[in-house]
Amino acid sequence: MKGPPPTLCAWLFDLDGTLMDTDDQAVARLARRLGPLGSTRARRLARHMVMSAESPLNLALTLADVVGLDPWVFALRRRLSRQVTPTFRLIPGVRPLLEYLATQHPLGIVSTRSRDDAEAFVAQHGLEKLFAVIVTQESTRRLKPHREPIDFAAHALGVAPVECAMVGDTTVDVRAARSAGAWAVAVLCGFGERRELARAGAHLILPSTGDLLAWLEG
Repeated sequence: MKGPPPTLCAWLFDLDGTLMDTDDQAVARLARRLGPLGSTRARRLARHMVMSAESPLNLALTLADVVGLDPWVFALRRRLSRQVTPTFRLIPGVRPLLEYLATQHPLGIVSTRSRDDAEAFVAQHGLEKLFAVIVTQESTRRLKPHREPIDFAAHALGVAPVECAMVGDTTVDVRAARSAGAWAVAVLCGFGERRELARAGAHLILPSTGDLLAWLEG
């Protein structure tokens, strides 16, 4: 594909592994605990464990909402998160990409992170004016890979889901995008591997989120 769909009206971004590199930090911490297995095997297993947990965790949060426990779950997560100082490092090339895209179309965040985390990340890097909507775990009953978060973001931006591009690093992001009829852009700077992202139906796969700018300008 030489360019985005002509109907594209909005860009949506995942956070972990897409705009910020916390995915790699999580894998590194777990790999250190698995050190006796050997560095290569430990990192491969750590990545698989963290990646495999994403969909079940999203499902668990969805079920908690259904039975009315989500306020308690979110309150517990906020309490636990305050015990750890988060590191929200911006992936190289993301800032110029976002600044460019914001001159073309409205931007949104679609993440399974908490609203507190998402807003802290945006504030830390001075990105508040670039995002017209931030969709987090508290925003919808169902989380990615369900399409509901993308539908929510599209509605807030005044566009149809099929007029959106969803940029993410995992099959969860790709599946959510395809389910909503959005253009699925996958990046390899987080958890996802090319083969699995292609199998999930990504329309475009790039080495890193920042590479999207050069691809669009090329």
